[in-house]
Amino acid sequence: MDAATKKQLELAAVKIRLGIIEGTYNAKSGHPGGSLSIADLLSYLYFKEMNVDPADPKKEDRDRLVLSKGHAAPALYAALANRGYFPVEDLKTLRKSDSYLQGHPNMNHIPGVDMSTGSLGQGISAACGFALASKLQGDKYRVYAILGDGEIEEGQVWEAAMFAGAKKLSMLTVFVDNNNLQIDGTLEEVNSPYPIPEKFEAFGFNVIEIDGHDFDAIEAAVEAAKACADKPTAVIMKTVKGKGVSYMENAVNWHGAAPKQPDYETAMSELNAAKAALEG
Repeated sequence: MDAATKKQLELAAVKIRLGIIEGTYNAKSGHPGGSLSIADLLSYLYFKEMNVDPADPKKEDRDRLVLSKGHAAPALYAALANRGYFPVEDLKTLRKSDSYLQGHPNMNHIPGVDMSTGSLGQGISAACGFALASKLQGDKYRVYAILGDGEIEEGQVWEAAMFAGAKKLSMLTVFVDNNNLQIDGTLEEVNSPYPIPEKFEAFGFNVIEIDGHDFDAIEAAVEAAKACADKPTAVIMKTVKGKGVSYMENAVNWHGAAPKQPDYETAMSELNAAKAALEG
């Protein structure tokens, strides 16, 4: 990846993070930690990789994305807004009673959302359905699903994984956001799903392990997934929960807590400084 492209993606990721903080602060609720950890992935997918068109959100040949960890909706909304699906200013209405941007993605009300999600473990099943349709219809669109590492403690994830492997859904790429923290603590403290790569391999996946904040690594994984013609791909991303906001990084208490005024000011100051450095 050339330096100019990487800089553009870094800037898009910072804008996504700004949107996450803006949304959760104004909502006084939400899930900033696990939203911040997938900002780089969403930047790459929406600003470089995916075949999508904000002017035609339902176009037939678009690539699909299913945010299976639906509580990270602030990240998806910020990516969609900055990509041009709806005004960035609307991010401030997150979770308000009269807003279309509720706590979990709703495909019926939000442009660019391909599948409503929220109940953990279910989004990957929908992604399998999209991928099977693409295969049976001879379409070329690709399907991306983003799962939390705590989410993969859900049994339905592995039923879907078994199906994806059995049907050789090569159009499906699953990203596991492995930040090692869920609402009640570390994965090991709650209900360890480790080892994650070996589990997906056992279900017939092509498995790739990367640093989820490295754009070169994300690009290489996506290209490898597209080159794999007979298996679905699982990309296990090592990430930092709360990435980009110093006091939120690797802090489990920011899984589902919104920043208050002093926290908001610190986060916005840090992210705006990063934005200015990239723009300069």
